[in-house]
Amino acid sequence: MSDMATHPTPAPAAGAARPSPSDVAASARARTPVEVTGAQSLVLSLEALEVDTVFGLPGGAILPAYDPLMDSVKVRHILVRHEQGAGHAAEGYAYETGRVGVCMATSGPGATNLVTPIADAWMDSVPMVAITGQVNSTSIGTDAFQEADIRGITFPITKHNFLVTDAADIPQVMAEAFHIASSGRPGPVLVDITKDALQSKTLFSWPPKIDLPGYRPVTKPHSKQIREAAKLILAAKQPILYVGGGVIRSRASEQLRKLVDLTEIPLVTTLMARGAVPDSHPLHLGMPGMHGSVSAVTGLQQSDLIIALGARFDDRVTGQLSSFAPNAKIIHADIDPAEISKNRVADVPIVGDCAAVIDDLIVQLEAFAAAGKKGDFDAWRSTVTRWKREYPVGYTPPENPEAIAPQYVLERLGAIAGPEATYVAGVGQHQMWAAQFVEYERPNSWINSGGLGTMGFSVPAAMGAKAADPDRVVWAIDGDGCFQMTNQELATCVINNIPIKVAIINNSSLGMVRQWQSLFYNERYSNTDLHTSVGSRVPDFVKLADAYGCVGLRCERPEDVDATIRKAMEINDVPVVIDFVVERDAMVWPMVPAGVSNDAIQIARGLSPKWDREDDPASEQDLDADGSGVHHEMAESALYPEGMEPTDDPLATRGHVAAPDDTAATEGDENR
Repeated sequence: MSDMATHPTPAPAAGAARPSPSDVAASARARTPVEVTGAQSLVLSLEALEVDTVFGLPGGAILPAYDPLMDSVKVRHILVRHEQGAGHAAEGYAYETGRVGVCMATSGPGATNLVTPIADAWMDSVPMVAITGQVNSTSIGTDAFQEADIRGITFPITKHNFLVTDAADIPQVMAEAFHIASSGRPGPVLVDITKDALQSKTLFSWPPKIDLPGYRPVTKPHSKQIREAAKLILAAKQPILYVGGGVIRSRASEQLRKLVDLTEIPLVTTLMARGAVPDSHPLHLGMPGMHGSVSAVTGLQQSDLIIALGARFDDRVTGQLSSFAPNAKIIHADIDPAEISKNRVADVPIVGDCAAVIDDLIVQLEAFAAAGKKGDFDAWRSTVTRWKREYPVGYTPPENPEAIAPQYVLERLGAIAGPEATYVAGVGQHQMWAAQFVEYERPNSWINSGGLGTMGFSVPAAMGAKAADPDRVVWAIDGDGCFQMTNQELATCVINNIPIKVAIINNSSLGMVRQWQSLFYNERYSNTDLHTSVGSRVPDFVKLADAYGCVGLRCERPEDVDATIRKAMEINDVPVVIDFVVERDAMVWPMVPAGVSNDAIQIARGLSPKWDREDDPASEQDLDADGSGVHHEMAESALYPEGMEPTDDPLATRGHVAAPDDTAATEGDENR
């Protein structure tokens, strides 16, 4: 390299070692600036940002960046088989580490293949930077080969996006992209770089100045709002902590546990917050929402104060919004002010990072306690813990004793793999069963696509999580439908020594869609039969695993479940794929009918909780006198499509969750 900082770096002499980007970066820090190409500047920026892993797939427009990337000794590039896999792998990496996940693709179809994972990261607040190549700046707008306006396409699903046409802008743009992605409410940022910018010469120096005058996320909560929240908590009789994914993103689980132990307020954790507080905690009521536990759903519904931490009152939790928790006041803490009062008006809004909010709440509540002011929640705790005891999440074994209940598979998988494993789910019935029947005892042990509900998420996201933490056991829990969308990334895992373990819950169907068809469409199974285990095996997942260089196992009997899981746990040098052939007609319960009140929760098909005490708060719900579970002002027909009301079929509840006892349920409705 030239001693003159502004002179070009000469090509190495024949046989001489080529300077790595790390060497150039060290020189840049000592003698700034250094002349490099835009592509070198990009790789240097990634190294300066301490990126250690990039998931990507090269192509024409991004190709200049791949040449210096080959020389980097700090950045590992993992070549995926599809750009969607790169995006989901970056998400899995971000989940596991809390750092920004990075993916890379070329222009046109390469970039558009990243749209689904970008949207997924947007919905679930995952910090991710997607780097895409673009056609030459002079060709933009001419419909050039592989040109796509990826900035315009992703504008609604990114926190921000950049188009870089000048190589000199690359360091600053990269620094700003990572800052935006990881600060405030995390999310995806797109950096689109034209090919001529990557090929041009520029001067690299680090660190650049970050200049974002319109971006100042508030992280410290206002002390007045904290005091008002603490006052509401002390005045409440039936408070509940509604814990969302924001607690996971802010790494606030330790603070939350301290708040729970201090106040002894019952809590629920959403699908995105599983593990934020251990499932074994006595005050943890479970997961709320459409497939939440009776105690969690009813606890929210009957509360007089909801303390929402990093949650957004989405439709899957609230059910019919107008009837959600009608007597509850709301404390809503979120780092994104746009979420506060968006769906449910907050009595005390708090803008701030969840960790900081909880810390300040603890200080304020401890100050009140020192002054002799404490809440009295004994009666409420007794009530909700009784609901939890009387209505646990459960299931009925299949009528055929030789069939495997999918819930049993997840129960045993969680018990054998243990709480230190990471579980990554696809989307559908298997996702809900994994959320219900695996016990989560630590934060970030559960990864899934919550907001967007992306089929095909599991395998590449598990790959990203395992790449981020090679010493941790990572299970991808997938359905036979989801698995077929992205299973090509098993090749990536094999070649790159990323030995994930995959549990396919194979019911030969698009299971959740089939469940809806069972409940609402007279069991007319239109285009949901996948032929993966019933009648044929297309494909044969064991043979497919073998073709990819993985170990393929199949389990078709309940008595073999444990042995099969244990065998998979013993294999740690290559990926393992288990084809669990399960009962086809199993359904996900409990369930709240879509678009109706959470009061209409069912524990099985046609079965709703029956509260047997006159003074029980749950018995005060506005239900019909016959205890049908139908809201007093809602005709039963509103819960079913016309002509598809439930029948008296004695087999209606076959294979589904049973009532705790013969008197604990009554006929009602269904859905998901």
